[in-house]
Amino acid sequence: MSLTHAVKRTLRHTLLCSVMTGAIFLAANPGFAQTASQMDRLEQQIRDLQQQLQGMRAEVTTTQQQVQKSQDDMKKVQTDVAGAPKVTFANGRPGWVSADGRNSVQLTGRLHMDFGDYLSVKRSGSNQSLQDGVNARRARLGVLGKVAGDWGYGLILDFGGTTDSTPSSSIIENAYISYNGFRPVGIDFGYIDVPWTLDEATSSNDIMFLERATPGVVATAFGTGDNRAALGIHSNDDRYWAGFYLTGPTSGASHSGSNMSQLAEAARFTYQVYQGSDMSLHLGLDGTYLSNPRNGAAHQVTLSDRPELRVDPTQFLTTGTVNANSGTVGGIEAAAAYRNVFAQGEYYHYSIDQFATSATAPSPTLGFDGAYIQASYSIGGKRKYNPGSGAYSGVIPDHPMDSSFSNWGALEFAARYSYTDLNDNVASGSSQASTGGVFGGKQQGYTLGINWYPNTNVRFMLDYIHEDVDKLASDGVTPNNAHLDAIAARAQFAF
Repeated sequence: MSLTHAVKRTLRHTLLCSVMTGAIFLAANPGFAQTASQMDRLEQQIRDLQQQLQGMRAEVTTTQQQVQKSQDDMKKVQTDVAGAPKVTFANGRPGWVSADGRNSVQLTGRLHMDFGDYLSVKRSGSNQSLQDGVNARRARLGVLGKVAGDWGYGLILDFGGTTDSTPSSSIIENAYISYNGFRPVGIDFGYIDVPWTLDEATSSNDIMFLERATPGVVATAFGTGDNRAALGIHSNDDRYWAGFYLTGPTSGASHSGSNMSQLAEAARFTYQVYQGSDMSLHLGLDGTYLSNPRNGAAHQVTLSDRPELRVDPTQFLTTGTVNANSGTVGGIEAAAAYRNVFAQGEYYHYSIDQFATSATAPSPTLGFDGAYIQASYSIGGKRKYNPGSGAYSGVIPDHPMDSSFSNWGALEFAARYSYTDLNDNVASGSSQASTGGVFGGKQQGYTLGINWYPNTNVRFMLDYIHEDVDKLASDGVTPNNAHLDAIAARAQFAF
């Protein structure tokens, strides 16, 4: 027998023995087969669980992708919203501003409705009536804003019924461009309200009485005031304000012919000498040089004003037309506030260099003066310094009026005295023609006022006005005086 055959035989015997042994074991242990079957079921359950786990992992992955997409979409929406213009409503002024704050458009407007009654008017010993009535003193609407951060603009039209605001041929009150990239220095160009003098730098929404004092109104004839063509530079911080302006004619003025338009140079500097929470002291200097007087084709100047009320157009105080080479006006201004008490005053000296009255005689220089002082006491609010204009605001109520009437806003009680002398101090009995002088008159005004501020956008005003104008006719002898008493009210809305 070969070795190979022996090995095979041995293996068969071994295998047979193993099978027999296993059969004997299974016969002796029948639970083992049952355990194997359970193991198979467990393995199947494990495989099922593994498949379910894989499915859950797939679902989780899909959910994560959906969540990420939602987050991406939300970020995009937030980015779009953050980049969209924002609606603003500061101080009742509606507008829009870009997300970065560098571009904006704001609507602005004001309505001043005046009601006047001339109680008594006497002129040179005889009664003379003036027209009572209603006047839309100011009815303005416009837009303000900025572009690219440093550029500003404004376009405001006035539809009011008074010739004091804009000439009848124009409704442009302001139309300007400004550049503020050299902070704190700003540059303005266009038709602007030149902020020359303390009273003129105070917004018409904030002035203490219906009209500014006559001395300041007369001063604006030298080339400042409302709707004046101007190129100016100004600078300020919390305490000082300084500005210089090259000015031309008002909007609507005639530009026909070859003659050069009116030109003037105006400067103003102010400083808050003392500035505290309950007290402030303000001082300033003003000056204007009228280098090229113009009234059409002629070199002429007229200094005049109505009696600090604009319902009737009659003017008692006036120099008439004066032929002039040039003119100057200089002034000092002062204001002080202590808690709810406020006072301000200004003095001006006006000078006109006339044409020569003959080929051999030099022209006299005319000199005039004017001043005013006014004060107020407020309840429930007070006036505050505005660094941007170098002037003071109106009364800002501590607690604006509400629908429950638990708050009523603020009240202001005011008084003013003004003085304007438009006589050139020529001797009485000498005619205007013989002296080269002017008998424009001497006016003294006394005004009492009560102002109610329900909130910062609405104001109601009531003024009692008494004016005395002592004047001589051009012969220097004949009296041409005027005395009047009037009561006037204003309903004001501004934003």
